[in-house]
Amino acid sequence: MPASPTPSDRDGRYARPDASMSLLTSVMDHGLDEGYAEAAKARGGEGPRRMPTAVKGKLVLALGLALATTVVTVGAVNTQQAAPTLARERDALVQRVQDATGSADKMQQQIQDLRGKVEKAQGEALQSDGTSALDDLAARAGTAEVVGPGFKLVLEDASGTGAGGSVSDPRQAEGFSNTGRLRDRDIQLVVNGVWRAGAEAVSINGQRLTELSAIRAAGDAVLVDNRPLVPPYTVLAIGDGAAFGQSFQDGEAGRYLKIIQDSYGIKSTLTVQKKLTVPGALGITLRYAQPDISGAATP
Repeated sequence: MPASPTPSDRDGRYARPDASMSLLTSVMDHGLDEGYAEAAKARGGEGPRRMPTAVKGKLVLALGLALATTVVTVGAVNTQQAAPTLARERDALVQRVQDATGSADKMQQQIQDLRGKVEKAQGEALQSDGTSALDDLAARAGTAEVVGPGFKLVLEDASGTGAGGSVSDPRQAEGFSNTGRLRDRDIQLVVNGVWRAGAEAVSINGQRLTELSAIRAAGDAVLVDNRPLVPPYTVLAIGDGAAFGQSFQDGEAGRYLKIIQDSYGIKSTLTVQKKLTVPGALGITLRYAQPDISGAATP
């Protein structure tokens, strides 16, 4: 049998086997476009010129380099000269803050001393039959120091993640973060529980609580009467001794502390004390009552 004729084009010439892939073959055979090839051939061995050859171009380049060098040098000099000035201003500001804080502490101590002298003078002036109604009123109002039995409650942030547990979550509230840090709402609930248990006087980290006291938050800080407190939070409460402490632990606040300890690792320690000293509050002023200056006798 005769061999099959080899495929050919119209002119009778043998066709290439890859004739159907002419575009791909052209790309492989001519990797560089003809336009690029001609441009490279025209340049020859000179290569592209990147530096100006004209005198004007060289002058412009030199001027630009000089200007850039000047700007960098002036900036470095200004920065070096401004560094000591900024450091002095920062140190001066820190010193001013420290001085103001020290002055405020001294004034607070002076207020406390003067308040004690005034209370002593008032007590001596109003003393009657060995008792003083003014002392009792001052203790109830929170302006006087109170000494007596009670308990000491120390609240601490969790050192790590709480162990968790199958307990109801009392911290479910809009905008309230369920973490191992004590919040203002936690302190509020605890203080309310202390009052319900029968407290006669309460303080937190040395801040006496009165009917006008406010416990708020500023970021992560807890404020008592606009004074920031640093954990751990120490609550001193004067009441009826051991029965007072047990009443608090059996109440809603005591159960709440147990739940947040199991859920978030927040620690609380209550110890009964035979004698506690709760300081008087500072900065309390009359809001509505005014002295009678008419001189008329009360009927």
